[in-house]
Amino acid sequence: MKVDYHLHLEEGPYSLRWLDRTNKALDYFNPLTEKVHSIEWMHKSMSRLSDRIQKGSYDASWIDLYLTEAKRKGLREVGIVDHLYRFKETKAYFEKYIDTSNTDLGNKQRKWLSQVMTESISDFVSAISEAKQRWEKQGIILKLGIEADYFPGGEEELKKLLEQFEWDYAIGSVHFIHGWGFDNPDTQELFNEYNLEGLYEDFFNVVEKAIRSKLFNFVAHLDNLKVFNYRPDEKLLLPYYEMIARALIETDTATEINAGLYYRYPVKEMCPSPRFLDVLIDKGVALTTSSDSHFPDDIGAYIDLNTTTLLNKGVTSIATFEKRERIMKPLG
Repeated sequence: MKVDYHLHLEEGPYSLRWLDRTNKALDYFNPLTEKVHSIEWMHKSMSRLSDRIQKGSYDASWIDLYLTEAKRKGLREVGIVDHLYRFKETKAYFEKYIDTSNTDLGNKQRKWLSQVMTESISDFVSAISEAKQRWEKQGIILKLGIEADYFPGGEEELKKLLEQFEWDYAIGSVHFIHGWGFDNPDTQELFNEYNLEGLYEDFFNVVEKAIRSKLFNFVAHLDNLKVFNYRPDEKLLLPYYEMIARALIETDTATEINAGLYYRYPVKEMCPSPRFLDVLIDKGVALTTSSDSHFPDDIGAYIDLNTTTLLNKGVTSIATFEKRERIMKPLG
């Protein structure tokens, strides 16, 4: 069975770059016949982009482009999630734990939050719940998930947010350390202000806490701090890999092979790294596969590669989820 359990519908900031990327996705499924960059092409592009924006993030026709590509790539199960920071209902949670002070970092992050926090949780849940039946008729099982940022000390607040809806699974993730969103290209210069080994120690300690919170069915991209290729000698990280693997086993929490950094970020490597993956497999950690796509043409990206990687390493089952329970199914 081939699955993709971590993908997103869309998110801001709604920049000209976002328009261009959205136009490329739409062209992938329905290519325009007009000559690229002609005035006629521009008129047609603007017309369909306007339609895309007017219909909103959770329009059925947009969701079903993911279905079209899932069928093309032979996926059997798909889990669509949205980042918790997309939802207006979570504003207080994020403002409490990320830096939104009157500093360069705080101003950037406050602006970013206002640009991406545009939706309602109930609208997302309704859209995916309604899509499940359509997808099932096309032979693909669709699951409803949520990706929630974990902050030490915020467990009870996060628990209450997650309990409001019936998810098939909840993904835990760490995108912030010391209040700083380290995967934001606009703030990556802050890596130069830290001792990298100490920063990685802090990061993995937060990841371990996320796992041991038992709030999540799986914890995502375990070593995404490497996003911009700021990383110490990996030999120094091996004790942390062991620590994370132990936490996953002791809490019966799964993780993923996530392709997002491999094809969308400078580091050009899967999460976890090959050495980290070997540690996880050696300890018997349950794994699923994820494209971490944010556009429909990227659904299933590198799932074949990562499925083959797991099979070659002797992994024979893949983690799937339903009603907050993990179900292991045959891989391949």
